[in-house]
Amino acid sequence: MTEQPSFRRLAPGQRARVRVWRRDERSVRTVHESTDRLYEAPNWTPDGRLLVNGDGQLWTLPADGSGAPTVVEAAGLPDVNNDHVLSPGGDEVYASANDWHIWRVPLAGGAAERITPDDGAMHFLHGVRPDGARLAYVQLRPEGENWWASATIRTIAVDGTDDRAVTTHPGPADGSEWTPDGRWILFNTEQFSPGHAQLARIGEDGSGLEQLTFDERVNWFPHPAPTGELTVYLSYPTRTTGHPADLPVELRLVTDDDWAAPETIVELFGGQGTINVPSWSPDGSAFAFVDYPVVD
Repeated sequence: MTEQPSFRRLAPGQRARVRVWRRDERSVRTVHESTDRLYEAPNWTPDGRLLVNGDGQLWTLPADGSGAPTVVEAAGLPDVNNDHVLSPGGDEVYASANDWHIWRVPLAGGAAERITPDDGAMHFLHGVRPDGARLAYVQLRPEGENWWASATIRTIAVDGTDDRAVTTHPGPADGSEWTPDGRWILFNTEQFSPGHAQLARIGEDGSGLEQLTFDERVNWFPHPAPTGELTVYLSYPTRTTGHPADLPVELRLVTDDDWAAPETIVELFGGQGTINVPSWSPDGSAFAFVDYPVVD
């Protein structure tokens, strides 16, 4: 029996395009295109590179498209998935691996260090607090048929101690990311409408829960710009369950917390892997994403 890979692959005729949306031009540029490796989930480094995952590894490439991806050498790191975030200084990567743990890796390469404990849970990283002291992640308990419903937001110190619950309400939650001022954690949740994810925010201590979007589409992965006045998120068609790949989706932009008036700025074929994690440039002038068109 052939062992199956623990990472996603492109379908026949499909491409992975790493792309950048620029705020000043309000335009999209493709900075890398691959027909043999499925790249996902860009982060943007302080020195102008994009960090992506592909074939179970981490890769960097110039955000201006001037070079090909190069692998991040990470000794001891299991195959990673598309949940990875840079430290505030950009010298370390926190990454979720397919052993269901969160790991720390030097961006320049080196030995990987596991952060999360053996507590029987699955850990999916989504955010780093602006001061770099804590990580926000999604915890799942793989028990029973409806195990996805156990998804809750938690935070943990970067040394693996002091694990705390943020959400305790019914309904799965995902995509947890701090606002630049550290006041809120943005996330998506089905608490308000079961089976229909909408965006919300909550204090790190679990206080002040507030629903932000109220539309018929299924909304995931809110990412605030480092400058604070813009937020981009992924919007699926009505009645989408979870956050699957290979659908016609939208990237929507919210300005100055006006959540009632999001603007659709990109329409694309993608979903899973497109913009799972923070992908804004450090100056808030651009963000990166991946789409997956299929050529007949």
